[in-house]
Amino acid sequence: MSQLPDYSPQSLLIGCYTKGAGGEGDGISLVHRDTRTGALGPVSTVVSTPAPSFVVTQPALPVLYAVNELPEGHVSAFGIGPSGDITPLGSWPTGGSFPCHLCVDDAARHLVVANYGSGTVASLVLGEGGVPVRCSGHVRHSGAGEHPQRQEGPHAHQVVPTEDGILAVDLGVDTVFRYQLDPAGGLGDPEVAVRLRPGTGPRGLVRDGFGVVHVVGELDETVTSFARRGADWHELGTIASTAAGEALPSEIAVSPDGRHLYVANRGPDTLAVFALSGGVPAFVGEVPTGGSWPRHFAFVADHLYVANERSHTVVVFRVDPATGMPTPTGDVLPTPSPTCITPSPQRRS
Repeated sequence: MSQLPDYSPQSLLIGCYTKGAGGEGDGISLVHRDTRTGALGPVSTVVSTPAPSFVVTQPALPVLYAVNELPEGHVSAFGIGPSGDITPLGSWPTGGSFPCHLCVDDAARHLVVANYGSGTVASLVLGEGGVPVRCSGHVRHSGAGEHPQRQEGPHAHQVVPTEDGILAVDLGVDTVFRYQLDPAGGLGDPEVAVRLRPGTGPRGLVRDGFGVVHVVGELDETVTSFARRGADWHELGTIASTAAGEALPSEIAVSPDGRHLYVANRGPDTLAVFALSGGVPAFVGEVPTGGSWPRHFAFVADHLYVANERSHTVVVFRVDPATGMPTPTGDVLPTPSPTCITPSPQRRS
């Protein structure tokens, strides 16, 4: 696959929950971004697709993938034109229910999907032009956790590409699984990478520049850190995801410079900031997200964008490079039920 020519994040793609599927949106929005101030607007394109709650772009081609978080799950693919036009390329079943996350493997040959409702992970082969061809692997996790409503069975919540395969975070069984894709895209049997404390409810993970893996627990409001050496993970410790009281943490990410860790906390509606130094993160501070129910956030240059799902806004922050603390710029984009933000590949003039 050819590499993108030379792209700059002058637009953002915003996923959402749509009407009839838990939200108020119409589909995926392409929004202009002012590269100087970080301000968003206007919305130049809205492509209609049901419940595109998580979206990613292909690393080597101008292609966008979205989950369709429905009882019969699908993924949809779209071509992104140089002027920002978005062209549907097709939709494919994920073999499970309510897919909530997806990723492209490091070789850019497979699209891997986490089906939350059915607790399954699926792999789709990517053909010419980055378009999915067929489902090549499908595995269901097993087990249950101690939370009677949220952990009655497996709930795959995130899939992350690594240099040696795919990590799958399962909220329902307090486990991170490891998959090794075969050349045909088969997943094989899941291996246990790490089991977390009962009731953690792991939602997502991120690896920092020191090689430490940080797992956010949605149910116990924690971040647990592990030193990963090859296939082995060793727990370093656990900290609270917020100082603001009861929360349901959502997104976890590392800043582009690698110095800070960020966690969005729904309920108190805050963004917590932690300093990284190769061990357990150290709490720096916490700021309001300027809206309700922060589902996701994304960094672009020195700006940070927070998708507040229930207040129907994306709020713009500028990040202090020294402290890592975000400060609202005052710019707010009204947009219905935003759930995910990712930079769009836009050609430079």
